[in-house]
Amino acid sequence: MTPKSGLFLMGSCIAAIAAVGSIFELSSGTPQLGTSVTGAILAACVPLTAIFFYAAVRDAKANQ
Repeated sequence: MTPKSGLFLMGSCIAAIAAVGSIFELSSGTPQLGTSVTGAILAACVPLTAIFFYAAVRDAKANQ
């Protein structure tokens, strides 16, 4: 693993944690940041998780 792919993987993990946290906040009924902000975080983090993970795998395979 290169440092670049490690950073991409770290970004993927952070985005996934934010997405799961947003799901729990929305399911609680009263999110601390409001429904629209929490929904926007969720909507942004789901594709970011996949994009960062794909970039990490692509970078690691390129540097094998």
